[in-house]
Amino acid sequence: MLEIIMFIAILVISLLIVIKAADLFVDNLVAIGGAFGISEIILGVTASAIGTSLPEFGSAMIATLTNSPDLGVGVVIGSNIWNIAGILGITAAYVGLVRSDPRGLTRDGAVTLITALILVAFMFMGSINKFAGIIMIAVYCVYLWILVKDQKKESKKKGNNTDSEVKEELKDNNEEKSTENTGSPEKSSENLESFKSRKIDKKTVAWTLVGLAGLIVGCRLLVYSGVELATIAGVPTMIMGLFTLAIGTSIPELVVTLSSAMKGLHDLSIGNILGSNTFNIMIGIGIPALFMNIPVEPLSLTFDAPVMILVTILVLLLIKRGMKLTRRDGIILMATYIAYAYIRLFVLA
Repeated sequence: MLEIIMFIAILVISLLIVIKAADLFVDNLVAIGGAFGISEIILGVTASAIGTSLPEFGSAMIATLTNSPDLGVGVVIGSNIWNIAGILGITAAYVGLVRSDPRGLTRDGAVTLITALILVAFMFMGSINKFAGIIMIAVYCVYLWILVKDQKKESKKKGNNTDSEVKEELKDNNEEKSTENTGSPEKSSENLESFKSRKIDKKTVAWTLVGLAGLIVGCRLLVYSGVELATIAGVPTMIMGLFTLAIGTSIPELVVTLSSAMKGLHDLSIGNILGSNTFNIMIGIGIPALFMNIPVEPLSLTFDAPVMILVTILVLLLIKRGMKLTRRDGIILMATYIAYAYIRLFVLA
């Protein structure tokens, strides 16, 4: 009994470490991205998504390296189902309305669905090997390349307008401060450059690294305590990964998605979930597969993975109707997750 209490305590503490570390990492990473003028939706599917997905990636990676690869797969698949049906469902139901950008939905939604299909295709082979890992990582790199191209196009379109707005604001400031002799052409030019590009504080970089370190330590403790509790309770590690660790490690996504939607940053909110799911599969499973073959549980192939694909299609169809998620859509998504959890835990277990 004392041993169980100890491992539960470690699980809770490690979750708190992971949540705080992810929050620290994301805040500072987004600050760095913002300093480079990266758009909201690009930040959502890259910096924010990668940052909030690090707990899942860390858990999957450490689970693989400690010979519990099925736990890692469970964390990834379980997190992806929870991210869409649970987190987006809760967010839409609570906020009432979450809008989506058509361009972002077409690009990021399609990639999220494609990556889920790629995972299932490799699962049909019996195990996810090094070749599959290389393909997954390559696909993610291509996706990042597409994002960079889109960001450059967007920057060019907005470049002229931004420059004129900045110059106009600087002109007004210089006129107000003309008595202080700050309106020289040379000074205005310097102000323009400093206005357009913010400096990245060294503390921001340092806190980003601290957050990353916290994620590594927290995820190691999380996997360790999860495996031990599953062993003591006789619960399959796949189930532990699909629910306990999947939901626990997805708390950063819940916090970022909900808070973004409440602040009206809808593109960041939905982009965070779509980007997280893509990262979870392509990197969360792709990189561990480079180190060892990841076995595939039959029930995971015949039930969990298909559910992941179905909820992805469901949310894309719900959003596509009016480029938004309503409170009713959120309730539908939450009901879908409850039905999945009930069938998986009490009917198929």
